[in-house]
Amino acid sequence: MPSEALTKVERIYQDRSNRAKALKKNGRKIFGYFCGLTPVELITAAGIVPFEITGKIKESTGEADAYLEAIACNYLRNCLGRALRGEYSFLDGLVIPHACDILVKLYDIWKYNVKPPYAHFINTPHTRSNPSHQFFRAELGTFKISLEKLIGREITEKELRVSIALHNKNRALVRQLYEFRKPNPPLVLGSEVLKIISAVLSLPVDESNELLKELIRELKERKDRPQNKPGRLLIYGSKLDNAELIEMIEASGAHVVMDDLCFGYRPFAYDVETKGDPLKNIGDHYLDKIPCPRFCADTVVAHQADLQARFGHLLDYAKDYNINGVIIQIITYCDPYAFDLPELREFFKTAGLPVLVLEHDYTMLAIQRLKTQVQAFLEITV
Repeated sequence: MPSEALTKVERIYQDRSNRAKALKKNGRKIFGYFCGLTPVELITAAGIVPFEITGKIKESTGEADAYLEAIACNYLRNCLGRALRGEYSFLDGLVIPHACDILVKLYDIWKYNVKPPYAHFINTPHTRSNPSHQFFRAELGTFKISLEKLIGREITEKELRVSIALHNKNRALVRQLYEFRKPNPPLVLGSEVLKIISAVLSLPVDESNELLKELIRELKERKDRPQNKPGRLLIYGSKLDNAELIEMIEASGAHVVMDDLCFGYRPFAYDVETKGDPLKNIGDHYLDKIPCPRFCADTVVAHQADLQARFGHLLDYAKDYNINGVIIQIITYCDPYAFDLPELREFFKTAGLPVLVLEHDYTMLAIQRLKTQVQAFLEITV
């Protein structure tokens, strides 16, 4: 019998906005946001539901092609197309951090053409120096004031601490879920995990926590566990918010047992510090604890030390999850990940891990074309 919780996840995944729309009808405000660098703790503390915006790989970019230049990635183009068609009309606000240059442009395009009732841009530093931390603490203070003007009251320190605790619980539950990927065979498929993350990032954090608890209880007793496969892969790279790529890899004969994705493990890997100034702790977390390629070193260090600082955690994942191959998936024109690719590929090869690079344009046709590459990679490596 299929898990009731996984059935619920599948239902949410197929219509992510359903719960948000129901909450809106009951008077809750819903804020759409992009990127795991968005400080969702502040949104929750304001009594607003954070909702991570996603694309639909089976849909065309539509009208968005008229607003974004050709070198903009199809993921953001797809999301804008959905918004222009009214699919995100239920959102009461938009929050975008400075994750990449195209996202900065998208903020203005979305604000001008979609006209959300509220919009805020967070200027996230690219370095992690002390001045960057001080600047970002002030930037979060500005965001907090903006939210307070919207809701008509102060966001108290207690509310911030409660929100941090709720989101830390969310992170801990996701980390517990990922433990089920360590056995051979895993207790939960990589495609199922992606759908779980998709559901988690569409719900109020308290509801998300209850869903994760239900999943963990059921997975512990799972009878219809996945079949054993020789391939145990780590997937890394650009935004991956649709399950089709991982489902294709699974159908080709491997399990994706770990990821380092911004729509995966990365935002949940570490907790926000609970002692001291809540705003400073939130800022420190998003600057220091999320290993995104959009960050750059603010001091000159030896090359090998730099590689270890940027990618060393991936070898820890490879050891902990018994990885025997790596897939790096990059959306065409995703510059931050493309810039890292030569060094990252060499880093994995030096560690003795086979690497396959898959570049795609965030369409179903591209995913289908990659199948032969995946099958050939698995034949050689596992």
